[in-house]
Amino acid sequence: MSDRSGLIDRAVDQLRKHIISGDWPVGSKIPTEPALTELLGVGRNTVREAVQSLVHAGLLARRQGSGTYVLSDSELTVVMGRQIADANHQHVLEVRRSLEVEAARLAARRRTDEDIAALRGLNTARQAAFAGGDIDEIVAADLALHRAIAATARNPVLLSLYENLIDAIGANIRTNVIGLVHTQSEDDHDSLVESIALGDSYLAMEEITSYLDAYIDDPLA
Repeated sequence: MSDRSGLIDRAVDQLRKHIISGDWPVGSKIPTEPALTELLGVGRNTVREAVQSLVHAGLLARRQGSGTYVLSDSELTVVMGRQIADANHQHVLEVRRSLEVEAARLAARRRTDEDIAALRGLNTARQAAFAGGDIDEIVAADLALHRAIAATARNPVLLSLYENLIDAIGANIRTNVIGLVHTQSEDDHDSLVESIALGDSYLAMEEITSYLDAYIDDPLA
């Protein structure tokens, strides 16, 4: 490896660390080229190539006349997003079921009092969002609750898989929510949350399975 290639690789690694650590959150603008030159201790050409490498990877995006912004904090999310961009709605539901059934089982076994309070709070927020009828708020509230259940499972591999599918899951939830709003159907997670709170892993699995199966078996899904 040449000295220059090594410099670029190190610069890429440093930039990636700032993104992954949250120093530069998703949606934020990264420092200007002169600032990056000083931060990384390399020349402008090296900075440009390092930034371009992360643009190609999908972590950064250049906006003409505005600057460079953080698009994602995970290359795996980008890769998986590209792979499933045109995924069938039902296929995503089936993957959700495989992840969320196990998440519910583990959450029921591993939840703490703090987890129970948090899940109940998120469920209340979800109910309020449904009552308000705003699609974006409903999707955000529903996704927050499901992600919290995945986090409560305390399995870092499962949570990583779930978070790297979060865009597809969010789009999946949106499709489901639009159908519910249009048909004025009721949809609650009270039994799911309470089964986790009670530590009943079998009931938690049954609740999330029944919930997702209703969508999977729906011929309009």
